[in-house]
Amino acid sequence: MKSVLITGCSSGIGLCLAKGLKQGGYQVFATARKVEDVELLRQDGLEVFQLDLSSSISIKKAVKLIFQQTNNLYGLIHNGGYGQVGALEDISRQALDEQFQTNVFGWHELTNLILPKMKADNKGRIIYLSSVLGFVAMPFRGPYNASKFAIEGLVNTLRLELMHTNIQLSLIQPGPIESKFRINAYQAFKKHVDMEESDYKMNYQGMIKRLRSDGLADYTLGPEAVLKCCLHALESKQAKIHYRVTFPAKLFALLIRILPSRVMDKFLFKAGDGGKR
Repeated sequence: MKSVLITGCSSGIGLCLAKGLKQGGYQVFATARKVEDVELLRQDGLEVFQLDLSSSISIKKAVKLIFQQTNNLYGLIHNGGYGQVGALEDISRQALDEQFQTNVFGWHELTNLILPKMKADNKGRIIYLSSVLGFVAMPFRGPYNASKFAIEGLVNTLRLELMHTNIQLSLIQPGPIESKFRINAYQAFKKHVDMEESDYKMNYQGMIKRLRSDGLADYTLGPEAVLKCCLHALESKQAKIHYRVTFPAKLFALLIRILPSRVMDKFLFKAGDGGKR
């Protein structure tokens, strides 16, 4: 039985991956940041460990406990994280640091703790849940854009550095997926952005309406679409480097190749509500 470690399993994509891979015959080590979420996941019959990606102590403790359960971790799926929204003018250094601690630095540290055993076995799959915003940028999503661009740079480099091994790396780049992402993004926005003092107050009003809406964005897919990609990345002889999920992700990947940069900028500006001032 192959074992897989998944971060960010409290809801949405991570929860779907944990349950789906367990049903598929994998030994799943699910992780979550909050103690209460860990307990809920255990009640679902999952093997769960507390892991806060913003804390080196938490990451190292979780990895130590997991390696007491298995000697050969086959898969690592990076999913845990959140989206900090807001105009970059309104984003403090602290807010940007918090975004990178969770979305980038925690992933990097966890990878480096897992890699030695994978290299010793000369096999393994590492899957990174990036985003369509890992290869195109949209206004008012700067910290999240930057964190995903950073992840893609790290993965592209690490893939080259591991070419002499049988370890395969994949980037999954979803567009809108059913999850609590918007709820969490709204909480991060309220924590770090003073909307009333911002030049972008009008833009934020529309953004907040979408973040608080119970409705789904156009072309939204269920997390099962990501599970399907993860299964391919784990099980195929040659995993894909990029898995683009949802129509918007596939469309933007095409447009960025064929449109001049300034034309693409105008398209993204409008799509991201940049004109509402």
